[in-house]
Amino acid sequence: MSSVGVAKKSAFSCEPCRKRKVKCGGERPTCKRCATRTEACVYKLNPTLSYTQRLERRVQELEQQLAGIQSQGSYVRPVAPAPAHLRKPSDAVDDGLAGSFTGLKLDDKGVITYHGTTSFFQLPSENEMSATPSSSSQSPPAIGDADLDRRERLVTNAWQQRALEDLSATPEPFQYLLNIHWCWIQPLFNFIYRPAFTRDMQVLGPYYSHTLMNAVLSHSIRWGKSDPSTRQKLDEAYEGGAVFGRHARIMIFDELSHGITTIPTVQTLLLLSAQECSLGNSAQAYVYSGIAFRLIDHLGICVDGARYAASVNLSDEDIEIRNRLFWSCYFWDKIISLYLGRSPVLQHSPVSPPQIMFDDSSERDLWVPFGLDSKDFEYPPTAAHSNSCFTKMCQLSVIFNQILVHMYDPLRLNTEAEMEECLSTQGAALQQWWDELPQFLRIEKSSLPALAPPSHIVTLNCLYHTFKILLYRPMLSQRVAGGCDPRLTAPNARYLLECVNAATTTIVIFDLFCSTFGYGRCVLSLSYSVYIAASIFLLQVQANVNDNLSCQRLKFCIHALDRLKSVNPVIGSALSLISKELARLGIETPQSPQQNYVGSPSDPMIVPATNYPLTNEPAQLPRPPTRPYDQSQFSRLDEFGSQGFEITPELFEAVSTLEPLSVRVGALNDFKF
Repeated sequence: MSSVGVAKKSAFSCEPCRKRKVKCGGERPTCKRCATRTEACVYKLNPTLSYTQRLERRVQELEQQLAGIQSQGSYVRPVAPAPAHLRKPSDAVDDGLAGSFTGLKLDDKGVITYHGTTSFFQLPSENEMSATPSSSSQSPPAIGDADLDRRERLVTNAWQQRALEDLSATPEPFQYLLNIHWCWIQPLFNFIYRPAFTRDMQVLGPYYSHTLMNAVLSHSIRWGKSDPSTRQKLDEAYEGGAVFGRHARIMIFDELSHGITTIPTVQTLLLLSAQECSLGNSAQAYVYSGIAFRLIDHLGICVDGARYAASVNLSDEDIEIRNRLFWSCYFWDKIISLYLGRSPVLQHSPVSPPQIMFDDSSERDLWVPFGLDSKDFEYPPTAAHSNSCFTKMCQLSVIFNQILVHMYDPLRLNTEAEMEECLSTQGAALQQWWDELPQFLRIEKSSLPALAPPSHIVTLNCLYHTFKILLYRPMLSQRVAGGCDPRLTAPNARYLLECVNAATTTIVIFDLFCSTFGYGRCVLSLSYSVYIAASIFLLQVQANVNDNLSCQRLKFCIHALDRLKSVNPVIGSALSLISKELARLGIETPQSPQQNYVGSPSDPMIVPATNYPLTNEPAQLPRPPTRPYDQSQFSRLDEFGSQGFEITPELFEAVSTLEPLSVRVGALNDFKF
C-alpha cells in the first residue's frame, strides 16, 4: 500500500478556513486551500505568550504521562497546568478531584457555589450519580482554535468597552480617582476586571456595585489629593474623601448581613483590606481579607470554571473574571501574610484556575503616569505590559508561598532541614523565574534606563529582590561548626553577598522610581521592599559600626521610609524598629532635611528623591533634565553591588550572631473603629 503524505496540521488557521470551518494546513504565506481558491490567505491572530507557554506545559504533561505508562504500565492522571518549577511534592494531589466533587451549581438564590456530600445542600445519591467526573472535566481544557476564539471575543469586547468608556461622562472627582486606580493599582493587583466594571457601571450590571465604587474612590484618595482641583472638590462636598470609606464599610456590612455575596463584594473587601493595611490597622485588614478569601471559596472561584462548570453556564467573561480574581486573592494573601507575619491561607491545587489571562488587551495599552504635572515633565509612550506583569507576579507569589510556609511559619518552628530544602528548591525556582522574565519586564542594576518603567514593573522587580532577601536572610544566623573554615563558611558567605546585592539593587531601583515619579506614588509593596533592604544594611552596621558605605545606604533607607510615612502611615512602625536598633548602637537617627518640592505647598504626598548618596563619592550621575523630582545624588551605580564588598571572617562571625529585623512591618495597631 502506498503511503500518502499528509500535511502537518497547524494549531492556527487562516481567517478564510476558520470562517468556512474547514481544516487549514497552516502553510505560510498561503495555505493550500486558499491557493486553490485564489483567495487572500490572512492569519489575523498571533499566538500569545501565555498560549505558547500553555502549549509547552501541555507537551511536558503528555511526555510525563507517556513515561509513566511505559515504566509502570498504568494510567497516569494529568497534573495541573502549572510550570514544573512551581509544583512541589507537598502540593501534589494524588487522585485529583475527590469523588464527592460534582462541580459548580446554582443555589436557590441563583448564586454560583459548590458543596460536598456532608453539607445540607447535597444528598449522597447526587454524588453516586456523578461520582466519576467525565474525562473532559478531569483533564485540562483542549488547546486549539477554541482558545483563540475566546481570546478574540474577550479582546474585541475589551476594546469596545474602552471606547465606550472614553465617551462616557463620569463627573469629577470620580473620574480622576478612577484613573488613579487604573494607573497605579490595577496593573499589579488586578482586583477589578476593567471592561466589565466600566460597562456595568453604566447599566448597574452584576460586575458593578455602589459599594465597590466607594471602595475604589476611598482607596485612591491618598493619591488623588495631590491634585489641587480634586482636593478642593473632595474638601467641599465629600469631607476630604472620608465619606467614601464610610459608605463602603456601611454598605459592605449591609450586604453581608443580607447574604449578598457577589464578585464585587469580594473586590470591595480586598480594597478595604489593602487600605487598612496601609494605615496600620492590622485587625481590620486581616478580617476584610479573610472574609474575601472565604467568599471566593463559597462562590467556587477557587475552582477552574472552564473545566468544572457542570450545570452552570459561564460565559468567556465570567471565566476570565473568576480566574483573575482567584489569583488576585492568592497574591494578596501572600502579601498580607508577609506584612502581618501570619501564615498564608490560600493554596493552589490541580483544580485551581490556571494562570492564563485570555484578554491581553492591556498588554499593548500605553501607560501614562496619571496625576503628575506634565508642564515640565513628559513621559515617553510606554507599553503597559500589564497582562505579562500580573502573570509573572502570580508565578512569583507561588514561589514565595513556599518560602513563607517553610521558613517563616509563625506558629511552628521550621526545622533546619526543612529550611535547607526550601532554600535549595526555591532558590533554583527564583533563579529560573528571573531567567525566564522577559526583557521588557526586567530592570538591571548595571544598565538602568533613563526613566523608570511603569510603576507595576518597578514593584515586580523590587518584590523579586525582596523575596530573594527573605529566602537567604534566615541562613545568615545559622552558625557553622568548625569555626571559619572557608570550605564550611563559603555557602553562608554567599547568602550574605546575595542579600547585600539584592538590597542594593532594591534601593537603586527605588531611587529611579522616586526620581521619575516622586515618593507620593509608592504603593505599600514598594515601601516594604525598602524596609527589608534596610534590614540588611542594619545587619552590616551592627556587625561593624565603622562601615561607612553601609551607613550611607542605611541613612538613605531611613530618609526614604520617613518620607513614605505620609503615603503609607504603617511605615512609621518599621522606622521605629530601625531607630531603636540604632539607638542601642549609640548611633543617632538622622533627621530628614526640609526641602521644597513640586506640587501644592500644603501637599505632603509628592516629595523629591532624597539627597543622601549611597556611596562616599559625591560625583553626580547625569540624568535627563525632564525628571521633575530628580534631586538625588546617586553616583557610579556600577559600584553599588558586590564590588569592593569583602566578607571578612570577623564580619561573617558578627553577622551570624545577630537577629535580623522582623519581616512584619512593626507593631501594627490593634483593632479600632
